[in-house]
Amino acid sequence: MTAPTSRTARAALAALVVAAGAVVASAQFPWDRGGQRWWRSRVPPRFATPEDFDGRFNFCRVMYDSVWREPGGQGWWTDYPNADLNMSIRLSELTKTLVSVDERGEPRHIVVRLTDAELFRCPFAVLEDAGTASFSDEEAARLREYLLKGGFLWVDDFWGSRAWDVWTREIAKALPPGEFPITDVPPEHAIRHQLYDVDRIPQIPSIQFWRRSGGMTSERGYDSAEPHMRAINDRQGRIIVLMTHNTDISDAWEREGEDRDFFYAFSVEGYGVGINVLLYAMSH
Repeated sequence: MTAPTSRTARAALAALVVAAGAVVASAQFPWDRGGQRWWRSRVPPRFATPEDFDGRFNFCRVMYDSVWREPGGQGWWTDYPNADLNMSIRLSELTKTLVSVDERGEPRHIVVRLTDAELFRCPFAVLEDAGTASFSDEEAARLREYLLKGGFLWVDDFWGSRAWDVWTREIAKALPPGEFPITDVPPEHAIRHQLYDVDRIPQIPSIQFWRRSGGMTSERGYDSAEPHMRAINDRQGRIIVLMTHNTDISDAWEREGEDRDFFYAFSVEGYGVGINVLLYAMSH
């Protein structure tokens, strides 16, 4: 990621480093509740309630059925809920976006099924570990309807050729490639220049793989050596499905407070990509 192109953006990124540095130093999150680390156990999904939609931003995550398990993955639960919480907080700090919060001051992040009516109240949604996903005919039809009505889906944290093949098979049920081809996102595309100039797609591994491998980043070796940012556009040229393959951008958010070296190696770039994607999704 190159230096931000405006004084405001430079100040925002500096604020992120200072704020997150304090988090790293204390190893505590605002929602830690006395030091209990939620990521150590699977957290029940937080489904939408009528109070959640108050006109402010909600981080929406798609729940789906997995057909198998990928190494290191947890299906739709992958990086949940701290990636959703941390990204929501940083979005509110680094931009003027108003983020919906509950009575405790925690972001109102939401889990939605593709068949839920609440999906259509989410201008942006994330789907992780996509190489394990399986869509029913009803889910595929609803996903197509959501995307063509103005929705935006970001698919992240899936690695290697097998996961890619599974994902492209499933998304083809909603958006056939003859009608909606998958293309690489070029460096000059607007999504890479919303607030920060992202001149490369960072390869961000899970923190467990990074530690276990002694600092390597390709989780599937030669089969995932190159990270990609790819997209499906609608007929007007707007990105409706963004795919970050062979990288785990969300882990840069989820694990921002666990390891100082991991933070400085990956989280700043990961937030740069994430902020750009969110701003594009909400403005296009």
